[in-house]
Amino acid sequence: MRLAGVQLAVEGGAVEENVDRALDRIEAAADEGADLVVLPELFDVGYFAFDSYGRAAESLAGDRLARFAAAADEHGVAVLAGTVVEDLSASAADGIDVPAESGLANAAVLFDADGERRLVYRKRHLFGYGSEETDRMVPGERTPVTEVAGVTLGVTTCYDLRFPEQFREMVDRGVECVLVPSAWPYPRIEHWRTLGRARAIENLAYVAAVNGSGRFGGDALCGRSAVYDPWGTALASVGDDPGVVTATVDSDRVAAVREEFPALRDRR
Repeated sequence: MRLAGVQLAVEGGAVEENVDRALDRIEAAADEGADLVVLPELFDVGYFAFDSYGRAAESLAGDRLARFAAAADEHGVAVLAGTVVEDLSASAADGIDVPAESGLANAAVLFDADGERRLVYRKRHLFGYGSEETDRMVPGERTPVTEVAGVTLGVTTCYDLRFPEQFREMVDRGVECVLVPSAWPYPRIEHWRTLGRARAIENLAYVAAVNGSGRFGGDALCGRSAVYDPWGTALASVGDDPGVVTATVDSDRVAAVREEFPALRDRR
């Protein structure tokens, strides 16, 4: 599976501009042979644009995500629509299973190459430390897995990188690659690099850590998206400017590494 992680330039509160930019990048990645395109966390509104969350929120069956489903179908490419602000009451009204009947969630939605919704992941570990996410969002309760292009995938989001038990839980259900849409800010660059690599090493799995790029007042995203292989080697990486990381994710490679190095079997 050819994966393209789009380190998108994100403007705070500029939803339509961000969405248009993301759709353009999906088309470009598909044209270059991607099987799966991954967008960053809250690519539509910008993580630090807290006052815009309510205005940007929609049902997961709403018009905005329908554009990404249509793009996936049109271009024949699976799309992880990074994360978006979900209006839980609107999703519930559309018959979507939700963790609470009202409020907002930080939700990642994975569409397959036919535009069908295959996975919804709502961020379980909400970030405090001066952020307003914990005050504005409802945490998710589940970490689902699915298969795309022959690879078993899971999704976590940004701060989840600091909670290794969540990754191990997915690996125990057969996950071979974890997608991590993020809005990781300066100055914690070394944490970002180390944690993504560590989750790959300890789980003998691919990790695609896809960050945004941009400044929001006094906060700036550090970029440095990367794809790590099951040994923790960076197959592709970029700096802090907008860009794309591309890599081949091979389930046979995961099986071979796990057979050669039996750390998962040696747990007690």
